[in-house]
This record gives sequence, structure tokens and C-alpha cells, in this order.
Amino acid sequence: MKNLDDVANTIEARLEEKYQVREVAIKSARVITRLSGSIVHAIHSGGETSLMMHEAIDETHRLRSLLDAYPELWHSGLVEGALQELAEAVILIALLDDRDIPDPDDMGIPVNAYLLGLADTVGELRRFALEKLREGRPEESAKYLDIMEEIFQMIMMFDYPDALISIRRKQDIARSLLEKTRGDVAVAINSARLQKKIDSLSQNLH
Repeated sequence: MKNLDDVANTIEARLEEKYQVREVAIKSARVITRLSGSIVHAIHSGGETSLMMHEAIDETHRLRSLLDAYPELWHSGLVEGALQELAEAVILIALLDDRDIPDPDDMGIPVNAYLLGLADTVGELRRFALEKLREGRPEESAKYLDIMEEIFQMIMMFDYPDALISIRRKQDIARSLLEKTRGDVAVAINSARLQKKIDSLSQNLH
């Protein structure tokens, strides 16, 4: 086995290269996660999102190029979580702007990350629904509830084992959030109707 050392050196060189690429990918994924979180925060606070969105998408393209030779890393958990956060931010902006949600292929995001990100928008939409309820605008809150319903029906179409996509827990969470929001909106709308009747009776008595 005269070539044993040569084989070992070849394997070591390739593993070292993959290790270095992995380290860069981890840092890139953290940047995407941070930017995506900042985008969602800005959406809720009414801040500007376009610059951060461009940065996040550019970073995603750089990460994709870096991992062209390592597709197993591109589809790994260390990258999927970041892409899921980005998908959630991009989809949420589209929903709030009343636009069609982007296609995962157009975004260059794996379908698993995209679907999990879509499921997470249900929680963000609930936050908007509750905000409208606090503002005393239950009819506007019901619009967010309708979107939540549509997304829930869509994600429930996917019944696959966790080994293929870990969607079941998010489906359960979405179901719980949807049921809570239905109750909150129903109570608020009924209360508003009752208050109108009371106000009307009070005016008639005067």
C-alpha cells in the first residue's frame, strides 16, 4: 500500500476544504437570519425594509454560489433555518402588500425552507390581527384572519414524514394560532355590534 499516504492526503485536503466552506456558510447563514429578523421587526414597526431585503437576498445568492459544489450543505439544517427566515420575511411583505406570494424557484430557495417559512407567517399575521383588535378595528383584523385561513389550508395539504420535511409541528402551531385568532376576532366583532345597538338605543331614549 505505497499510495496510502497519498490517498490520506487527498481525503484530508478535500475534508479541510469542505470544513472551511462550512464555516463560511455558517457565518453567512447567521447574517441572513439576522437580516430576516430585522426585516420582520421593521414590518411590524412600520420601518423601511427594502435595503435590508436587498442585503439578505444578495447574501443568499453569495451563499448559494459558495455551496454549488456542496449541495448537501445547501440543503442542511444549518442553512435551511436561515432560508426559512428569509422566506417568511419575503412572503409576509407580499401578503401585506396584497401581492401574489413569490415562487420558491424564483427566490432560489429550497421548497422545504420555503414551506416552513410560509407556515411561520401565520404567527406574524396573528400579531397584525391582534394589533387591529387593540385599535378597535375588528373588521380589518378579520382580513388577516382570512389570510391565515388560506395559508393554513395550504400547508395542511402536505402530509409527509418528518424525514422528508418537518412540517407537522408547524401545522399544529398554525392550527392553534388560527383557532385563538378566530375566537378573538369573533368576540371583538360581536362586542362591537352589541355596542352599536346599545349606542343606538341610548340615542333613541334621548
